[in-house]
Amino acid sequence: MKAKHILVTGRVQGVGYRQFVRSEAIEYGLVGWVRNLSDGRVEVEVAGDENDLAEFIKGLKKGPTRSRVEKLEITEKIESVDSNEFIIL
Repeated sequence: MKAKHILVTGRVQGVGYRQFVRSEAIEYGLVGWVRNLSDGRVEVEVAGDENDLAEFIKGLKKGPTRSRVEKLEITEKIESVDSNEFIIL
């Protein structure tokens, strides 16, 4: 199981982006969380199969219809995400 920390920059708050992220994570059987940051970005911590994570990240780049993703900052996490589901914080 691989784990990633992702910061999403763009028009990603107030457009259903967190719910979109949660739906994508559930679709790929991933665990972790998503939350809005005060600077307008969205933060994601996610863990799962490497191939499923790659597909999940492709979806994050696109986002829901009203969003506009400008940048993803992705780092590998050494420790696993402490969760057995995917939640919105």
